[in-house]
Amino acid sequence: MQQVPYGSVDRDKPLIRVPFTQLAVITVCLPLLGLIACIVLALLYHYNDATYTHCQVPNYLPSISAAISLTPERYIWRFSIGLHSAPRFLVAAAYFSFYRGRFTSRLTEQLLSGLTFLLALSENVGLLLLTYVSSTETYSLHKSGFIVFIGSSLFHMLCTCKLWSMIANYSVSAEEMMSYRLKRRLFLFNCCFCLLALYFYRRHNNYCEAGIYSFFAGCEYLVVLSNMAFHMTAYLDFGGKEVMVATPPEGKRF
Repeated sequence: MQQVPYGSVDRDKPLIRVPFTQLAVITVCLPLLGLIACIVLALLYHYNDATYTHCQVPNYLPSISAAISLTPERYIWRFSIGLHSAPRFLVAAAYFSFYRGRFTSRLTEQLLSGLTFLLALSENVGLLLLTYVSSTETYSLHKSGFIVFIGSSLFHMLCTCKLWSMIANYSVSAEEMMSYRLKRRLFLFNCCFCLLALYFYRRHNNYCEAGIYSFFAGCEYLVVLSNMAFHMTAYLDFGGKEVMVATPPEGKRF
């Protein structure tokens, strides 16, 4: 990040200039490192509490909800998600502007880009809700946040892939084509492990078999990691762009 001196001579120069690639990396690394820290701490110091379920059968991995509901894990997770949420809203707005520029005179694509933007906001709000209301505090509210997050995430990926398939019909760069292919593969990967996670969750609740909940937890990790990887494709989409904080020109000040 480059800070530019602010003075009478340089009044119209940017105050702060951040390459979008750095913003994308920071936005993804915060929840990634937070998740790893929470799972490792839960396994090392709260193994019995983190792997306990109502079935009272042996399990070996904590679910994400269990890992982030313990102390100090919950504070690490809340800190990382709180810091990363603002850039997530900014990236959602950047994509909305990008799609509007690509589909200036096409109403269907404009509406789809608006829906994608709303889904991105909903996904982030759901993530914040399940983060700041743990499963041990208000389970119903935590569950609602989880459903909003997963549902919004899947539909956001679907709409994003649809928009990029439309973009791919026109002239695109090699990086844009790579980004589209990665998005499509990550979406399919995410869908597959969402279905597997649902299968193992229901099987655990219905039959209370030893170790099955650990398979659910493993699938849950892969769902979240593939979601992070999907958002990381912004690194390719905005590789040459920058985020700037600047003083508006004299004629545009209010």
